[in-house]
This record gives sequence, C-alpha cells and structure tokens, in this order.
Amino acid sequence: MYTFRDRDIRGDDLHSVTIKNMGLAGREAALCSRRCFLAALPAACFAQANLPGSLKNRVLPSAASRYADPSTEFTVLRLTDPAHTSRLPAPYARAISRKSNALLFASDLSGRFEAYHMDLKNGQSHQLTEAEDLDPASLNLLPDDRGFCWLEGNRVMTTALSHLKPREIYRIPDGFERGEGFCVAEDGQYAALIEKKNSRQRLMLIHLTDGSSQKLAEGDQEMRDPIARPKRASVLYRSSGAVWLVNYDGQQNYQLHLADGEDGPALWSPDGRAVLYLNFPADPHKLRNIREFIPDMNSDKMLANTTQYAQFSCNADGSVFVGASSSKASPHVLLLVRTVKRELTLCEHRASDPRMVAPIFAPNSQHVYFNSDQHGKPAIYSIAIEKLVEETEA
Repeated sequence: MYTFRDRDIRGDDLHSVTIKNMGLAGREAALCSRRCFLAALPAACFAQANLPGSLKNRVLPSAASRYADPSTEFTVLRLTDPAHTSRLPAPYARAISRKSNALLFASDLSGRFEAYHMDLKNGQSHQLTEAEDLDPASLNLLPDDRGFCWLEGNRVMTTALSHLKPREIYRIPDGFERGEGFCVAEDGQYAALIEKKNSRQRLMLIHLTDGSSQKLAEGDQEMRDPIARPKRASVLYRSSGAVWLVNYDGQQNYQLHLADGEDGPALWSPDGRAVLYLNFPADPHKLRNIREFIPDMNSDKMLANTTQYAQFSCNADGSVFVGASSSKASPHVLLLVRTVKRELTLCEHRASDPRMVAPIFAPNSQHVYFNSDQHGKPAIYSIAIEKLVEETEA
C-alpha cells in the first residue's frame, strides 16, 4: 500500500538519461541540484505543516506504523499517532471515498478536534477545518466525494474539498442543542440529526440544498443514531433502547418489533431492504447474534451467532460482516462470512471499551478500519483483507 510506484522509478531513469547528455560540469551541477532539492524536501514539508496563522489545509506527513498482530501475525497498519486522539466518524457515516483511497477522520492534533483528509496511498493528511466545537462523530463525506458535512456547535456545516470555505446549512434553534447522531442520506439531499432541550428530544430532517427543516419525531425519551434508509425516504433511529423507523414526512413513526433481548447496534443493509442488528439475549449463556429485520414484511430472522460482538458492520454487498468482540479473553476484530456463518480472526483490538472499535469496510471490501486505544490514546488502524474477501464495487 505504501510502496514506491513504477512512475517514480521511471522518473529517476529519465533524469539519469537527461544528465548523461550533459558535459562534466553540467552533470555535476545537475546532480548537485538534485541532491539539494531532495535534501530540502523534509524541511519544506515541515515548514508547510507549521505555517503561521491559518492551519487549514496544512499537510501532515504520514504517521503510519506497521506491526505483526500477536494473535494472527497478520500485518496491521496503525495510521495515526497514539500520542493524539484520532477518531473515525460514526459507523453509519461515510468516512472512506468511493475509490477507497481517502479517509475522513477527526483528530485533536492541533489541541482541539478538527477534520482531516488522509491519502491512503501515502499516509499524508490535510487539515480541513478550523472549528471551535466540532463533533468528531458527525463527519460525513458527500456522495460525490468532493465535499463533506459536519456539526460545529449548533450548526450544520459543509464545504468543498477544493476550496475549504465553510458554509452554514442549518442552525439549531435557540433553546435547543445538538444531540447524539448526525447522518447524510445516500443521495446527499438530506441530513438527519437529533436536537435536545432539557429532557425533550426530537429528530429533524434537514434539506441540504436550502437549509429548510422538518420535525420527524419528538418525545421525552432519549433519541440517537439517526440513519437514513438507502433508496427510500425514511430514517432509522434509536429511542429508549429500541429501534424506530419514520418516513421523511413524519408519518408511520413506529417501533420495530425485533427479537427478544436487548437491541444492539443496528444499520441498514446496502440495498436498504433490511435492518441488520446485533441481538443481546437476556440469557447470558447465549451468544450475541446478528439478525435481519425486513420492515416491509415485518419479518425477523437470525443470520449468525457471533463471538460476543460489541459493534459490527457489513461490506458493500452484505456478504461479509466485521465485528469487534467484547470478550476480555479474546479482544479480537473478526470477519464473519454470511453464507457459511463462520468467523476468521483478523487481529487484536485490545480497546479499553470494545464499542469504540466500530470496525468498517472500505467500499471495495479490501481493507477494514477500526479505532483502538491499545497503544495510548485512540488511534485509527487498518488491516488488508484482499486475500480473504472478494473486491466489491462502491
């Protein structure tokens, strides 16, 4: 992943061919010029990363570090420095570009949380914001990968990656503050967020084009984690530990009748047909399992037992799951193949809280990304799975 590409080698060869045709003095001058240029690169990069004034769009060198996982000996890549806190967005937000070559994340490298855009080919990151109160979980890449949205204080903000000029889309009304959860719909036209005022909470739908808003649900119970349904005009959300579904017009707001036990993390299948969720049985001797609920048919079935997952997600075609085990004896990140219902251990996460791991797939299903604080502060990790999972289209 972080290898020199052929074009770099060809560039050196071209330089060699060029100086061969010079005289002795010319060749020495060219070689000296090239050496001076290469020697100046680290200083130039450092200077660019520490420009006075605005830090927006500064380039940060790669902090990537490889190591062999002690359990599986698979190579794991730690992408960020554990001396600073770095976080992936919410598991249901878009954090990775459709070409699987860039990552959107938040870090407190500057002393407060800011948004960063990492080139996954060379590990370099660009700082994207200068925000007073950025919500790290709220970062969402827009569908065309040319911009992103986030929550900053009581405002919904957006910007294009080409110019990084922030624009306020929506402001939470006075008396309310942001709640837990924010997502952008698959088509990029709408966003859903939670607002709260004392014990009162409400789910709002925001039109990203003109900033208009509509209340979808309201109550005195906790609301969080709104997830827009792919290819349909409705939003999944959680309230008082249960999973609910409501249409964009605020109609048919109802609780999903899921399996007995505690409802764990939930997400939409890639086609928007089903809700995939973790079920935590009331009997502690039973395994946590992944289940599928189809709202249009009001049907529920178990897909597979798990090694006590605390968080999970699925790949782009829904054929493979990745989960973070909550087992203290085996704190692993695991793949689970849906058809055969078998697991494969990828690596240890050893996070202090397994829920923070929240592993996700790249859109092409060739890498898994997750959070862990196993080496210090929360950092972002990656592991290649191209030999284990077939490539998928975004």
